[in-house]
Amino acid sequence: MAETAKILNPEKTVLLPAEKAGCSLAESITAEDVRLLKEKFPGVPVVTYVNTYADVKAESDICCTSGNAKAVVESLKTDTVIFLPDEFLASNVARETGKHIIFPTKMKDWPKINPDPNLDYQIIGWHGRCEVHELFTVEDIENVRKQFPDVVVLAHPECAPEVTAKADFAGSTSAMIKYVEEHDAPHYLLLTECSMGDNIIAAHPEKELLRLCTHRCPHMAEITLEDTLESLKQLRYIIEVPEDIRLRAEKAVHRMIELV
Repeated sequence: MAETAKILNPEKTVLLPAEKAGCSLAESITAEDVRLLKEKFPGVPVVTYVNTYADVKAESDICCTSGNAKAVVESLKTDTVIFLPDEFLASNVARETGKHIIFPTKMKDWPKINPDPNLDYQIIGWHGRCEVHELFTVEDIENVRKQFPDVVVLAHPECAPEVTAKADFAGSTSAMIKYVEEHDAPHYLLLTECSMGDNIIAAHPEKELLRLCTHRCPHMAEITLEDTLESLKQLRYIIEVPEDIRLRAEKAVHRMIELV
């Protein structure tokens, strides 16, 4: 995300407070992986989740957020789309659009995998996952509903498809905030990363919001107030993106922004 800020603001200094504050999802795919996919599926547009590194964005046609992923995919007006790297977000978008999804992640298997001409639309996915959101299960929902039968379950679309299917609503953090704002339920269960849940709770302190807060992102937790202060004092961990990569990635990000 720091790289994305730099991509859009090349003239500004962008700092990352903690050097090791990465992302398991971003680590799940490389620019070389994307290039190989493009060779295997020539001409198929590449949609890349914004939670990826700059060089991966640079190989993409358009980026997306968890909130506009469906709209981005539908905007391409094409039979087949490569959607990277989040396996669950891609699967949820496929379900929302009524489309088929395939996962050609093992290079040795790629010659055997081709879009099916008998299907009107396919999403070519990737087996990347958020290490936090993949921990939520259908059993979690069932257990909470036993205790709170009137609970409304809100799930982030990085959760598994079977989890979002059992939820009452699936959407990004901002969409969850809006949902809570516009509805009046006795209890809400938030299936998202703990800090993201904190944002929703802070926005609506008057509502009864439950969460399973054993699931905290270890990478986000690397960033502390103390590190942030030191980063500002020392201009520590400056984000740089090579200009050739930045320019190509900027096109993909701007195409996404135009759809917001």
